[in-house]
Amino acid sequence: METPTINDLNICIATENGSGSASANNILFKAIFKMGIPCSSKNMFPSNIQGLPTWYQIRASAEGYLGRKDVIDVMVMFNDVTAAKDIHRVRDGGIILYDDSTPLPPHLKREGVQYLGVPADKIVQKILPTSPLRGKQKNMLYVGALAYLFGIDMETIKAVLEDTFGKKPAVIESNLVCIDAGYRHMQENGLNQDIARFQAIPNGNKGKIITEGNTACALGTIYGGVSFIAWYPITPSSSLAESIEYYLPRLRKGNGKPTYAIVQAEDEIAAAGMIIGAGWAGTRSMTCTSGPGLSLMNESVGLAYFTEIPSVFLIVQRGGPSTGLPTRTQQADLQLMYCCSHGDTRHIILIPHDMKSCFDFARRSFDLAERFQTPVFVATDLDLGMNFWGKVLTAEQIEQWEKQGKKFRRYFDADGDGIPYRTIPGNRHPHASYFTRGSGHDADARYSEDEKDYKETLDRLRRKFETARKYVPKPIVEMNEGVKTGVICFGSSYEATREARNRLRAEGLKTNHLLLRALPLSEEVKKFLEAHEVVYLVEQNRDAQMAAIIKEDWPELGAKIVSVLIYDGLPVTAGEIVRQIFNGAQATPREVLRQVQVKG
Repeated sequence: METPTINDLNICIATENGSGSASANNILFKAIFKMGIPCSSKNMFPSNIQGLPTWYQIRASAEGYLGRKDVIDVMVMFNDVTAAKDIHRVRDGGIILYDDSTPLPPHLKREGVQYLGVPADKIVQKILPTSPLRGKQKNMLYVGALAYLFGIDMETIKAVLEDTFGKKPAVIESNLVCIDAGYRHMQENGLNQDIARFQAIPNGNKGKIITEGNTACALGTIYGGVSFIAWYPITPSSSLAESIEYYLPRLRKGNGKPTYAIVQAEDEIAAAGMIIGAGWAGTRSMTCTSGPGLSLMNESVGLAYFTEIPSVFLIVQRGGPSTGLPTRTQQADLQLMYCCSHGDTRHIILIPHDMKSCFDFARRSFDLAERFQTPVFVATDLDLGMNFWGKVLTAEQIEQWEKQGKKFRRYFDADGDGIPYRTIPGNRHPHASYFTRGSGHDADARYSEDEKDYKETLDRLRRKFETARKYVPKPIVEMNEGVKTGVICFGSSYEATREARNRLRAEGLKTNHLLLRALPLSEEVKKFLEAHEVVYLVEQNRDAQMAAIIKEDWPELGAKIVSVLIYDGLPVTAGEIVRQIFNGAQATPREVLRQVQVKG
């Protein structure tokens, strides 16, 4: 018999997409959160509308780990199609909760796990005989069963239902009836377990909310002063634009008239063109998309880069290439963003790693876009300042310049930082206008194919990029004296990496850590590489894209990097990072360039 763990449990719920399980899963997750227990959820769902398998994982962690756990303690087996595989995903000593309305076939029985049945079909037919939704509401039975097994009291469940369906008492009652039926079935039949239990932590989650990265980014753009949004629906970024549509009218009210515009464009190419036009006119503008959409936007991004127009692109990465895996996560569009468009380009990329940085970086992106007069990317993935105008000249400022013997030259580097001055439409000064062109141009914005003008333009754009190194968010560095092994990660890999480092320390391998938060890379990254004999770089793509970017900047330090590559489309686990680092640690110095990969 195991000693029950307290508030340390990983539940995987296997259902069919479109079966109504999302509501049940959310109620269960919110109930655990309401108890004050640190918890997170991951939803692995198909890209079709209905019918294929979906898995929803809820992790409660007493130590506050939020990454996907690499072992499953409890499998809720409510999908016959995947049951044969699901039974083998549970750890030895774990639990399988299943619908025993019909006998369990022999091939779904295995040794070393505890089977607990709840006749969900039979019970729901009995308590809701006429309800057209009983096929969906039967999922509430497993909520009740799990609540009884692991110690979630019904008052907490009821409070969550009221929070969720506050103005729909009939919905609250019908769901509560089903949850209570599942709870009482386990109780009355003496069905128990001894692997774990939940214990409320008073004020454990005080001051926290449940949200996801798209909503946090949406709020960040609003507080960053966005005034024009053009977008085209694509998974997994659509909810970001939808959140902006929801919150903007609630948060920004000006004399009863809208101070913003939101356009659902006919495609991604049009959306990119619209925001570049709005940025040229002086408006804080943005779009959001994923990899396939960004592929279509490449030419427009190049236009904004070469004509130096502020614009923001929020990219929620998914599995590729082509259509790929629209509902799975990856970090495989880094180089697509970094070098977006043909020709010589380099772009600023902000890389949030949690909800706070999703908000902060989405907000700051507009400041950076305007300071550097360039497209700025905010790179999240499926798993995540008002009115700082930069060098914008008013009519009065141009007049002062001219009194000093200077003149406004749109693409002239007056300060040596690569960033020229600009004007925006509406400036009444007769010398404020210029022609914006994507073809060759000189410092005065005149058409030019002169090789000297072209080279000077590209060199100045590079100086502007180098200047950006001092202004983008710095990495977060954790250093311990005498430790010669480093770990670098970025984005949604952070939580799993944090847990993995603690496991490695317990096994005797101490590490230092650097959390990358932006491109271009800052000097802190170079110093971190110089301070270590070997540095493991965790990224969610096949081709070690971030490693290639680092090696391009500092090739002399590239031999220190060992890539930890995870690209199966699922959220990263600490266990996989630990496995690859221990494999990499066995490498000799000459083998340090070896990439330890996980097969997708």
